[in-house]
Amino acid sequence: MARECEHTMTINNKYTVLACAIVQAFAVASPASAQETVPSVLVTGSKWITLDRASVGGFADVELLDAPASITSMGQGQMQDLSIRSLTDASRYDASIGDAYNAVGYAEQFSIRGFALDNATSFRKDMIAIPADTQIPLENKERVEILRGLAGLQAGVAAPGGMINLVTKRPTSALLRSATVEVRERGTVYGAVDLGGRFDDRRFGYRINAAAEDLKSYVRGADGERQFVSAAFDWQITPDALFQIDLDHQHKEQVTAPGYQLLRNEVLPTGVSARTLLNDQPWTRPVDTESSNLGLRFEYRLNDAWRATVNANKHWFKRDDFTAFPYGCSNEADGYYPGYCSNGDYDVYDFQSTGERKTPWGLQAMLQGGFDTGALRHALTIGTAYAERHDSFGEYVYDYVGSSNIWQNAIVPPVSSDRVTGPVMERRATQERSLFVQDVLTLSSGLTLHAGVRYVKLSLDALEEIDGGRVHAKNSFALPNVALVYAPARDWRVYGALSHGLQYGGIAPMETTNQNTALPPSRSKQLEFGVKRNVNEQLALSGALFEIRQGLEYTNASNTFVRAGEQTHRGIELSAMGKATPDLNYTLSLTALDTDQQDTGDASTEGKRVTNVPELRSSAWIEYALPQVAGLKLDAQWQYSGNKAFDPANRVKVPGYHVAGFGASYLLRAGGLNTIIRARVDNAFDKFYWRDVTQSLGGYLLPGAPRTFKLSAQIDF
Repeated sequence: MARECEHTMTINNKYTVLACAIVQAFAVASPASAQETVPSVLVTGSKWITLDRASVGGFADVELLDAPASITSMGQGQMQDLSIRSLTDASRYDASIGDAYNAVGYAEQFSIRGFALDNATSFRKDMIAIPADTQIPLENKERVEILRGLAGLQAGVAAPGGMINLVTKRPTSALLRSATVEVRERGTVYGAVDLGGRFDDRRFGYRINAAAEDLKSYVRGADGERQFVSAAFDWQITPDALFQIDLDHQHKEQVTAPGYQLLRNEVLPTGVSARTLLNDQPWTRPVDTESSNLGLRFEYRLNDAWRATVNANKHWFKRDDFTAFPYGCSNEADGYYPGYCSNGDYDVYDFQSTGERKTPWGLQAMLQGGFDTGALRHALTIGTAYAERHDSFGEYVYDYVGSSNIWQNAIVPPVSSDRVTGPVMERRATQERSLFVQDVLTLSSGLTLHAGVRYVKLSLDALEEIDGGRVHAKNSFALPNVALVYAPARDWRVYGALSHGLQYGGIAPMETTNQNTALPPSRSKQLEFGVKRNVNEQLALSGALFEIRQGLEYTNASNTFVRAGEQTHRGIELSAMGKATPDLNYTLSLTALDTDQQDTGDASTEGKRVTNVPELRSSAWIEYALPQVAGLKLDAQWQYSGNKAFDPANRVKVPGYHVAGFGASYLLRAGGLNTIIRARVDNAFDKFYWRDVTQSLGGYLLPGAPRTFKLSAQIDF
């Protein structure tokens, strides 16, 4: 069987990963597998959208009720039920998460609590930082954990809004065989398999995932393909020693869909379509990315109270970036940079950046245990971490080639076919060394104190874009975190938390006077009060009040990227989820934010709202299982976002929007197989809306997806 797959892959390597995995799934089981008496588990959903445990709130899996932080944890069953294939899909169910220049065909980019996440540090795989410079695959992820707020103690460097941690699937005790096929949008075809179990020696387990997509985006012409494969293995060396390894690889290529600029840099475009590709030129090529991970983990139980763990991850990323980039207007007397012409004309640039490489890796070691000192109970964590990142790229091609129009595309030829990216070399390297300690003290039956600090040393070695010299910088920070949790009753928690965070300085965007120059690291601070309640496993309520402060970074009137003044985000988050009746599940989420820019020294921005942050965002989802038809479920989802400021001076406001979607699933049991048929329609009323805006690259708006459909079948065998 392996030889057949090897022969097939020599014919067409791109499309055979999934086919071979399916063939292996139907292969004759080993004797141990044939004797397996434990039945496979069919996941058909859960009571709530969220799980009750997460690791992102501390240094081990903790119950969300007891964590003094705002956390969402979405599991594999929920992701399958809701046909979630990307983090963009998952973000719809949490009102604290917004898009942040989340362009089709490029990297997924988000904001939490109004702060844009750093794609270099805010995304974690098993709590080790990985770059989010392409779509992060979910096929080998057991759950998606979202921490809202500062993560200085848990992670060191991360954007102040929070972070997203993806927990890798591990081998299953029972035999697992599952396949999913799906069609959506303009003919996208998706297929995936999930295989798990134990070898003859029950100490060894495996989990194999593979997927392939032929992408036909709702943006006509922004098409591509994706292939993914992963493997995870466990080895229970002794009853006290566990070794785990996982590896994955993804290849994706897709034409990216650029956003829109303002007309004359002052008016929102009208009459445009979310299906229009501004990159529609004969010489347009897809953005081609490859990403791989190698993860290791070793856990040793010293005794019943203490254990030691070491985990690491190495990431490889490479990208060839191409686009017919729309920027500015030279077809009018005065010209606009940025901004499009009054009649919708825009300048077209041939952008190329090939050979980009990023190779981050991280390592973390911890000792954890519990002990008593008199009447106090301690849960102690002591650890150290190291992270390193190397970014290599060349001087990009950025040639003006002509003009097109947002309502009527015009074909323009490139200037030259022999223009290539300049020599690729290491342009930026960072190192992060950390020591951390946290003690969770049980002061009484209803009072717990969480106290911890992380000491971080950072070093930067970068090639200065302006004068070509090297920049060497070193910084150190102490990041304290203190929280008090009070339990007035068994199912109630009230907490207050004070925390410090740390983030790398932003990198000046293209076409600024200091482009590609990194600002120094900066500290952020957060104060949060929250309340949580779980009622008989039928209702979970949570609410949080918070204030976050950090330095304000933006491109000023002199076209220089600066940090000037401070941005403050004050907000409230409310959520409720559970079962209204035995057949009716629901989740509700609401975030209200008040943001302002202070001490900027610029009258045009002082006291104004922060860009791309609505004052109110909400999300609601309900699911009803029809008692008259066994196995049939219907659901509906609604999102609301208030208006947003487009620019730091708040000259232009982008309107808010409502978006609704509907879904259905039906469980069949036939021929010895369990099959779930799912159908979804998103943006059911085909509403046009501006999904998100950014000041990056001169300021752009991205439209939300029009009405799209999904139809899938999950077969468990």
